[in-house]
Formats: sequence, C-alpha cells, structure tokens
Amino acid sequence: MGRILLIDDDQGFTSFLSGYIRETYPLLQVEICNNPVTALHRIKAGCYDLLLIDLEMPSLDGLKLLGFAIQAGMDKNRIVILSGREADVLHQLCPMGTCLAVLNKFEARQKAVLDMIFSSLQKKSGGT
Repeated sequence: MGRILLIDDDQGFTSFLSGYIRETYPLLQVEICNNPVTALHRIKAGCYDLLLIDLEMPSLDGLKLLGFAIQAGMDKNRIVILSGREADVLHQLCPMGTCLAVLNKFEARQKAVLDMIFSSLQKKSGGT
C-alpha cells in the first residue's frame, strides 16, 4: 500500500484532500498531520512513498520541512509542495529539481497533476 503523509495546517483542506484520495485511490493510505512540528517526528520515524507539504504554515514553513525530509533520507522526487500562491511565484521559491512538483492547491489544472502522481503511486502499490 502506498503511504502518503499530508502536512497542512488547514484542517478543511486536509479533510477534503484525504477523503478524495481514499475514495479515488483505495490502495493509497493517507496520514494527516495538521501540525508541522509534529510532522518532523513522523517524517523521521515513518517510511512514506509521498509527502504533500503546505508551503505556508505557522511555526514551521514547508521549505524547512522539505529540507528536513531530504536530510532525513526522503527522496526529493517523492515530495510535493502545495500552496495558494500563483505558479510563477512558487517556481521562484522552489526551482525545478527542488522537489517532484510545486502546485497551487486551488487551481483545477493542478489537480490533474496530483491525479497523475496518485495514479502512478497506486499502480506501484499493485493497482490498475
């Protein structure tokens, strides 16, 4: 089963996205972490196939979590940064190669990119 850690302080968003993933991609297991500091412990202790990290959170931003995850041994190509900012701003903050993708979490076109990532992960987990 593909394990995803979703780190975002917006409980409404995490509830929506995790529900969507569970319904659409049943072979994927989603864990939610609404506290970025708590996420540090989960990243260090867990073995995740994908991290979804919100860029802007209180006390610890997504870029710091990204750096921590990479230092803890997570492959940067298994990390997606999510934000409400415009795509060009996001790509300035996270140039190509920093992580798998940097996506605006409210744009419909960006959902297609997430679906491709989830679909690929589900296939690797034994699904079709």
